[in-house]
Amino acid sequence: MEIRQVCADHRSMETTEQWRVQFDAEVVFANGGALQTQGFRLDVPGSDITDREVGELFVRHLGLLMVGEVHVSGRQMLREPHKGSRGAESTAASKGRTVDLSHPIRQGMVTLPGLPGPEIGEHLTREASRGIYTPGTEFSIGHIAMVANTGTYLDAPFHRFGDGDDLAALALERLTDLDGVVIRVTGTGGRAVDRALLLPHDVAGKAVLIHTGWDRHWGTERYGDGHPYLTRDAAAWLAEQQPALVGIDSLNIDSTTDGTRPAHTQLLAAGIPVVEHLRGLEQLPPHGFRFTAAPPAVEGMGTFPVRAYALVDRNR
Repeated sequence: MEIRQVCADHRSMETTEQWRVQFDAEVVFANGGALQTQGFRLDVPGSDITDREVGELFVRHLGLLMVGEVHVSGRQMLREPHKGSRGAESTAASKGRTVDLSHPIRQGMVTLPGLPGPEIGEHLTREASRGIYTPGTEFSIGHIAMVANTGTYLDAPFHRFGDGDDLAALALERLTDLDGVVIRVTGTGGRAVDRALLLPHDVAGKAVLIHTGWDRHWGTERYGDGHPYLTRDAAAWLAEQQPALVGIDSLNIDSTTDGTRPAHTQLLAAGIPVVEHLRGLEQLPPHGFRFTAAPPAVEGMGTFPVRAYALVDRNR
């Protein structure tokens, strides 16, 4: 028993000797300013790591926001035990205030320029219903005709891929009561939301909401021209990280000048639903809230409006 324990302890010591990297770095922020450091050390999974990956780990470790560029130099690999990293803060929210993040759907409203607005009316009026029910009892049965891309809506994989999950096939676990994180890019001064702006955030399994502030133009001609969007590189990083869902308060998660639609293509190919035309993200904390955006389970459709909302801890 004692010999086996010594051997086990020896093997444990061998496996705890791991790699760290020492390097110099310069971080240039998208909203102005820079940060420089020399001889910084980080735990890394192995010696086969690039300068770019070191830069991304550095940004995430420090929780830096609004990062434009990271330059790493003088990289040295050190074989020594890991020192540990900062603990992750729990983001579970207790029951609190509810924040509506959806645009109301109104007669004739424009969501995407060139697409028709909804036509809202009545199939059965209250007046007509009085001849059907007993005196004093009346109902209204409404009628709406609209394209699926109306208001705040969700894209399922079927929207982009014929063999992808349609609205009915989406798992509710990807749409409801999700741990949420807001990534604020309102001060960058540019349209393109790139990978570096996302790196500080823990997004795996979460509802990732990109706050651009573009919803302030909703209902105006400006909304349809020059909107913020995710770059191809940013979408690829999100697809790798596997959030439950990605949303944006903009006209489109892609640049509409790029006919390949790389953000839709990469996210939906990875099974990650996309919510567009959100509003009110400035009302949410960076984390500590639950997010829901569930469309009806319509077979054979890939897009439909949602009532998106967040439940925020009253202490936030």
